[in-house]
Amino acid sequence: MKKSLVAGLLLASAAGAASAQSGVTVYGILDAGITRETGGAEGSVTKLASGVQSGSRLGFKGQEDLGNSMNAHFVLENGLDLDTGKARQNGALFGRHAYVGLTTSAGTVNLGRQCNPIFIALDGIDPFETGFTGSATNLMSIGTARTNNTVSYATPKLNGLSATVMYGFGEQPGDSTLGRTIAFSIDYAAGPLVGTLAYDSLKVTSFNTLKEVLLGASYNFGPATVHAAFETEKDDLGGDFRDFLLGASVPLGQGKLLASYVKKQDRSSTERGGRQFAVGYTYALSKRTNLYSSFGTIRNESAATNVVGDASSGGSAPAAGNGSRALSVGIRHKF
Repeated sequence: MKKSLVAGLLLASAAGAASAQSGVTVYGILDAGITRETGGAEGSVTKLASGVQSGSRLGFKGQEDLGNSMNAHFVLENGLDLDTGKARQNGALFGRHAYVGLTTSAGTVNLGRQCNPIFIALDGIDPFETGFTGSATNLMSIGTARTNNTVSYATPKLNGLSATVMYGFGEQPGDSTLGRTIAFSIDYAAGPLVGTLAYDSLKVTSFNTLKEVLLGASYNFGPATVHAAFETEKDDLGGDFRDFLLGASVPLGQGKLLASYVKKQDRSSTERGGRQFAVGYTYALSKRTNLYSSFGTIRNESAATNVVGDASSGGSAPAAGNGSRALSVGIRHKF
């Protein structure tokens, strides 16, 4: 009798503790494809690639309702190579995301390792969503896709308009500005129109800061969505680039046809620019599983080594001035 009473009290206590939590969600993406890369300085290669359309990942996220329109939340997200089982992001346990935060009626504050606003902005405008062998990041800069030691604040959305600011501490002894990131984005999404203006400043060394400004938009006309972006990249060493993107995404059958043209214009006369053309197609088997295929090709200027990569792979680097091409077919499953 006493044992039953104790067991009942323990179960009731556990149930009460569980009900005070909003719960933890386990989620992820598993993506694998076969990729043929040509143009590399060491020759062509055919490989089993992990994370072509989207980086493979395993994540945990949770939220607790604190009352008065306030909640505490966290995200821990591991990036992995499906072909080898190894962790990505230099082996970090939760290299994709690792942050905790609070949301109130005044907005959201997060602290930890987070995606950079300029990366999120380009991801939302690029018809390939910075994945496949047509990723805009093959030619367009995003500073660092994810930044350590950051504090971010995001406003609530008002009539489709929102903004995010982020500060990344350099944490270098003797020079608190070294490695520092300052970034923001102003975003609009309502009806068929999506627009963004993003800025990123990264103190690379004590005498060199990389600054980027991105302006982009997409508009859904119904039969097709048109995508466009313009970016400036400048640093203190004389680097000066202008990047242009024009693309389209067209619903076709149970899938979607994707296409884009990206130009990187080198204004510093070092011949490091290039042009990329890409096409792709996704075919939905269900809400969580799809097949895909994509092809991308880059024509480099004489000193450029730009590579056709994808959401996870850096591709095979060509010799300076040579082109780069890649063709992929694969499957992605979300859970």
